[in-house]
Amino acid sequence: MNLYADTSPLISHYLNDSHSASAQALLYATAEPLPFTGLHRLEMRNALALGVFRRILTSAQVGTAWSDVESDLRSGRLVPQPVNWAPVYRAAAPWAALHSPRIGCRSLDVLPVALAKKLNAKEFFTFDERQKSLALALGLAVKP
Repeated sequence: MNLYADTSPLISHYLNDSHSASAQALLYATAEPLPFTGLHRLEMRNALALGVFRRILTSAQVGTAWSDVESDLRSGRLVPQPVNWAPVYRAAAPWAALHSPRIGCRSLDVLPVALAKKLNAKEFFTFDERQKSLALALGLAVKP
């Protein structure tokens, strides 16, 4: 797979927010299936639950969004991607030490980028500025 989408464009794709139009245009322009990891699953479930906690999402909206994710998994638009995390952590640690002092990355900014690199992605989709900076520093093309 040449593409790796961070959780941020996926959330914006499945919900209506300020990035939804951009996320949908980006993901619909891509014919290639997108990897869907355990990290995506955790981050998406947590983001949806946090939206309910913050009262910006209803349980019905969360149910619809998750149903759409499951539909995309069944159709092959999203492809479950098992991950051996040990090499990802080994790669992430020196990248964090090298780039975080300049970029301000948090661990959950570094992990998706390191995962994309370990999956041999060439392009990285994100709305997160720290992830964009790190992905560019590590030689990935970044969209949007």
